[in-house]
Amino acid sequence: METALISPAKAWVLGIPTVIFSVLIPLIGVAVFTYIIAKRLAPLVRAKPDPRLDRPLERLKAMMLYAVAQYRQPRYRLAGILHIILFAGFMILSLRSITLVIAGISQGFVLPGLGGFAGHVYNVLKDIAATLVLVVCIVAAIRRGVFQPERYDVPKKYGKNHTGEAVFVLMLISTLVSCDMLFEGSFIAAQLKKGISPEFVLPVTGTWFAANLLSDSSFAVLQRIHLGAYYLHDLVFFFFLCFLPLGKHFHVITSLPNVFLMKLRKGVIKPVEWGVDESKLDELKSFGIKKFEDFTWKHMLDFYSCADCGRCSDQCPANAVKRPLSPRFISIKSRDYCFRNYPIRGEMTPKDEMLIGAIFTEDEIWSCTTCGACEAECPLFIEYIDKIVDLRRGMVDEGMVPQSLQKPLKAIEKRGNPWGKMEKKRSEWVKGLPETCEVKLFEQGDSAETLYFVDSITSYDDRMQKIGQATAKILCAAGIDFGILGKDEKDSGNEVRRFGEEMLFQDLKSHNTELIKESGATRIITSDPHAYNALKNEYSGLPPVEHISQTIVQAVSSGKLKLKPIEDVEKVYTYHDPCYLGRHNGVYEDPRKALDAIPGLRRIDMLKSRDRSFCCGGGGLMLFYEPEEEQRMGVLRVQMAQKAGANVIVTACPFCLVNIEDAIKVAGLEGKMEAIDLSELIERHIDMDGDTV
Repeated sequence: METALISPAKAWVLGIPTVIFSVLIPLIGVAVFTYIIAKRLAPLVRAKPDPRLDRPLERLKAMMLYAVAQYRQPRYRLAGILHIILFAGFMILSLRSITLVIAGISQGFVLPGLGGFAGHVYNVLKDIAATLVLVVCIVAAIRRGVFQPERYDVPKKYGKNHTGEAVFVLMLISTLVSCDMLFEGSFIAAQLKKGISPEFVLPVTGTWFAANLLSDSSFAVLQRIHLGAYYLHDLVFFFFLCFLPLGKHFHVITSLPNVFLMKLRKGVIKPVEWGVDESKLDELKSFGIKKFEDFTWKHMLDFYSCADCGRCSDQCPANAVKRPLSPRFISIKSRDYCFRNYPIRGEMTPKDEMLIGAIFTEDEIWSCTTCGACEAECPLFIEYIDKIVDLRRGMVDEGMVPQSLQKPLKAIEKRGNPWGKMEKKRSEWVKGLPETCEVKLFEQGDSAETLYFVDSITSYDDRMQKIGQATAKILCAAGIDFGILGKDEKDSGNEVRRFGEEMLFQDLKSHNTELIKESGATRIITSDPHAYNALKNEYSGLPPVEHISQTIVQAVSSGKLKLKPIEDVEKVYTYHDPCYLGRHNGVYEDPRKALDAIPGLRRIDMLKSRDRSFCCGGGGLMLFYEPEEEQRMGVLRVQMAQKAGANVIVTACPFCLVNIEDAIKVAGLEGKMEAIDLSELIERHIDMDGDTV
């Protein structure tokens, strides 16, 4: 194989054996890379703990699916396809790059397993991959540098645009594959000139073009190209390796471990501090994130892993209505802050300063609805909700709570509900039920198999009480023996925790948990996704928890609940996925099955549905907070429903219903569009006579 041209391992240039360069370049490259990585790991070592090695098989499976197979990438079709080709090519060519580095020291080196027929197959695959990577780099550079999709924009207040860096990296990758093509092509051309049959080269690949392009060159020229391409590849390869940790392309290195270390449990907020029991929280000197080193090491790894693709912010409802929040820049600003204070050169200079005011604003952090759209979209599973909640914990600990939220939080602390209404009024909605529907009261010593956890808004809001009544009628019609906690029930605390009031949440959880256990109920049902999420994910030791949509489907399937045909066949229904039922808990199909169980109902999905559902903007305490925004989220959601061709929006969450009904008025669509809760719609169509069509 080496008779045609002298290999880099055996060549001499200006009286110097080139093998010296083959050894020095990797040694220097690896040494510099090791130093850079050590400096980059420094802040992670100083960060808060974060256990991430549980359920290793599940993590490995997730890494293979999302990081290796790139499962989420095609959600943005063109960018996703380009990235998959680039990533796959990168993985294939990494073996070739390793081989080339060692071949410069040991002539004819072949990686174990890549000799003989397997090696021939790999070489063909390598040529295809290199050619596709080169084409993709050209397309991506034009797309990024010329057309510049809006999601890549960087407002001046957030720093510099990263287009230049992205194009530069594409140029480096293009140089690497081009050097390999010239290295291989020059050798094939030399073999042909000497009458030696070369290894098969697939036509129309880059190597094939290079061999044909160089076919008329002299042996001296081919030898220079052969060596020049090799050492340029070596230099660019190790420069690229050392360049990656210096900017946003660090994700090339950190993405696989970041996905492996992903958060496995949805719907739950990280504890105030890992390793500290909830009963000892009052012993902590400080709550939440105030300075940079209060982040956990995994959250710092998130900052390094952000690819700056903009998908999170593109799906973020807060960003869509121009609130002062863009999830993408939570990561970018934090990474830039880390790079400034933990530099590659010089001493680390961590600042003992509040991040709120230094890199984040109060309004920015309070603008988040914790809907989870950003996390559902991120291909690298970067976590935002836990970081934002931890930042809020820090603000609450410092007394930095918006004025509009202070009153409802104090009311919850005093009365167990954000309106500060009397506890005894919590069960007054029951008075609107017919005598045939019995609701037992655990507070009076009644017993029942099922507990209906009503939560605050359905208990106290005049409009939302109808959801409670409809839910009770459904349970009665399905023959379910149930009761409520009544005046003893307190707010589930789902939003209290997400707004950073950890101690208040712990009090609510402790109170409700004790009462639920004392009730003797063996099942919990709720019509509020926020209560569903809290009871299912944030509480512990409780009976199984169901959302009413799941109960409806079970009752219909078993024949215990019969539904009559749709009242108005002219109406077109669309289902709005509540964030805390859908994205946080994966309940997408049960509400749709419940709707489809109504004979004759016409249902369509909005473009943004299921895990891409658009937040209504009013979850929990957000009803009391008025952020700076150009448009209401609910108005955008109503417009989406109208565009889909629906005139009835069905929700399965009282908070969603509040916001969407209000949004219909604001959008001027009264009389053209209406909103109704799933429980109300099902209750209207209960067939008490048992006749169905």
